[in-house]
Amino acid sequence: MQHLSIAVVGAGIGGLTAALALARQGHSVTLVERRTGFSEVGAGLQLSPNASRILIKLGLGPALRRAATEPERVVVRAIRSGKRIGEVALGAFMRERFEAPYWVVHRADLQTILLDAVRSESSIRLVMGRTVESVETASSQASVTWISAGGAQETLTADLIVGADGVWSKVRQQLDDRGQPAYRGYVAWRATFERSAAPAELAGDETGLWLGSRGHVVHYPIAAGRLINVVAIERSPTPVEGWAAPGRREDLLARYASAAPALRDLLSRPQEWLRWSLFDHPAGRLAKGRTGLLGDAAHPVLPFLAQGAAMAIEEAATLASMLRESPTDIPQALSAYEKQRLGRATRVQKEAYTNGRIYHAGALIAFGRDQVMRRLGAEGMTKRYDWLYGFRTPD
Repeated sequence: MQHLSIAVVGAGIGGLTAALALARQGHSVTLVERRTGFSEVGAGLQLSPNASRILIKLGLGPALRRAATEPERVVVRAIRSGKRIGEVALGAFMRERFEAPYWVVHRADLQTILLDAVRSESSIRLVMGRTVESVETASSQASVTWISAGGAQETLTADLIVGADGVWSKVRQQLDDRGQPAYRGYVAWRATFERSAAPAELAGDETGLWLGSRGHVVHYPIAAGRLINVVAIERSPTPVEGWAAPGRREDLLARYASAAPALRDLLSRPQEWLRWSLFDHPAGRLAKGRTGLLGDAAHPVLPFLAQGAAMAIEEAATLASMLRESPTDIPQALSAYEKQRLGRATRVQKEAYTNGRIYHAGALIAFGRDQVMRRLGAEGMTKRYDWLYGFRTPD
């Protein structure tokens, strides 16, 4: 197999997974990251079977089992009344049906596990504190130019450039996609706190999902069950700046003043909250010439299907698979990659958007939604997503 030189821009979950998968195939990878270090700040995330089986195949299963938790179910409740609407089967049912677990994990823990694996690969060079300025591609090679924290400019030539640089991707511009991500009218609040401090009825091995017309709340245990991760979504006409804008606890509680007592109790426990705005961008070009995109750089996904990290992991594995099939013809491999991913990415984006409308439905539509959930039952709700969770990387 031909060994390629590859530059991966962005060392988030997708970029780290891509670097690891490509290095394991014998390629030489330079992983370029704008940040000067990896912080511990971050929310929890969900690793459904379509993502967990890829990470297990990469040898990360033992480390993830120590760090992650595996909720038994999602319990869906109404925000105002606290009434139980329905359930979604996770745990053993999910594992047996899809031959992989449904894990929830702290983003920092997953990042650390991936980073340890990346640093153990001698063929990966990790370059920190570099801001990418431009990407160029020609018939025989590609190049990426970056600026260091000290102002020095450097250009790296490679066989392939992979853009994993997030919603505001610089690499995406290389694909003639200069449209800006659109704000979708929601701000997310996130916090973590000690599980021992959670209300007893909400401290079990399950995910809680609370639905209401003006927003919704999700919570689940992370950090091997030691912490509770909670995310509260609210409608807002204006976005907030950045990915970690401070939020006042009193403001959030005021927005959820009419919530059920147990949920208000839960939301009152964290002392510090961070906020970010929800943007997306329609999936368009995922590849051109010797440049490819993955994850949020290609198609930011609203979090109402819990698939942002999973899509990036899927695409990292799919890209590696396509390069294994056509290592001597990179444009052909990238074309095959785009063909494999574009339809699925578009469907996930649409399903996430639809879920948001269903979660925040008014009384009439909510009544129908609740009836459907009760009729399907916990296992039926899971089976609705066979198409999503059953994904396997092309071989």
